[in-house]
Amino acid sequence: MPMRDAAQVACVAQAFVRSWRCHPSLDFNEETLGLIQNGCRKDENARDFNNKVDHILDKHSGIGIKELRLILTTDEKYNFPISLLYGQTGDSLWYLSLACCHFHPTDKFGCFRNLTKLKLTLVHITATELGWFLSSSFALEQLKLRYCNDIDCLKIPCLLKLSYLEVVCCTGLQAIESKAPNLSSVSVVGGLHVQFSLENARRIKILNRHSSNFTGYARTNLPSIMPNLEALSIRSDVELVNTPMMPSKFLHLKFLNIAIGGLTFDFLSLASFLVASPSLETFILEVGYFFEDNSNFRMMPGHHHSKLKCAKIIKFSAAKSVAELTCHILESATCSVKETGKCIFLLKEALVEARRGALAAQTFIKPKVPSTVEFNVLEPCSWCHAVEL
Repeated sequence: MPMRDAAQVACVAQAFVRSWRCHPSLDFNEETLGLIQNGCRKDENARDFNNKVDHILDKHSGIGIKELRLILTTDEKYNFPISLLYGQTGDSLWYLSLACCHFHPTDKFGCFRNLTKLKLTLVHITATELGWFLSSSFALEQLKLRYCNDIDCLKIPCLLKLSYLEVVCCTGLQAIESKAPNLSSVSVVGGLHVQFSLENARRIKILNRHSSNFTGYARTNLPSIMPNLEALSIRSDVELVNTPMMPSKFLHLKFLNIAIGGLTFDFLSLASFLVASPSLETFILEVGYFFEDNSNFRMMPGHHHSKLKCAKIIKFSAAKSVAELTCHILESATCSVKETGKCIFLLKEALVEARRGALAAQTFIKPKVPSTVEFNVLEPCSWCHAVEL
């Protein structure tokens, strides 16, 4: 219920007031507090927001909040009143999500024995302050940090229940040190040079990494560092070195998603991942920009990918090495292959390339498709995109 409506009801219903003050879930933003600009000055709007949030939290102090969300659309320099989470309020809290504010725990902070999910977005908090907070959150299962640029070293204590870590574009981050023994899913976007020190990296089963020049590193190092990976997603906007062929294996890898670009990158070199993954069931490739290559068509030595069930190539282009990789998959696996594109807004150059890619697929790849393989080419439809090649 919006704040204005709640206030009107409270004026005539004392029972509602008592019920509302005991409500275990609080969701603060400008809309729910009735502070959508309405022509007032920004500083007045911020002061109004601060006063209302502090007042409501104070009224709920000691009641037992279970869920707390505070989302500002811009950095209003709101300093979250950490002291109001002491005692019973902190004990009952199991979900905390803060966005665009200041959050400064201290070493004398209370215990969050039931907090299982923590999400901080554009929050001003230092590495030391976050360390103090995590040390008092023994039940934490999920930790999400997005655009928290004041953190230089993320140190995670021995949290036995922590299984999921997500770090997105924390530009100041230089290292991640985790002593959580049961961490199994890690997602890190940005920062190739972030140093990792994980207590038990062999337990990691899901890894999502968005960073340029990470593909070659992943193929070279991850089989020994994270030998039990089951799902790997990589996004590398710029890949300068081709993926090497290595003897190491991803014995348990079932899902592989790679989005990659690079003027000189050889997409056929990605076959190294397929050869190294005997249990692979799904392979998804999103093609970025590339350099036109007019050399002779190459063929990889025969490898049979018996477990591969589905291969999907998004933004399939006329790049020769993409066609070579597709042919390698077709000749070494019994699966469905889809080359896709969606009818969304495209620049003329991109649309022309999509047409060229579809033509290349129909001309050079379709004739090689075995009868046991389902092969689909989804191209921009002529209804949405009429263009002469």
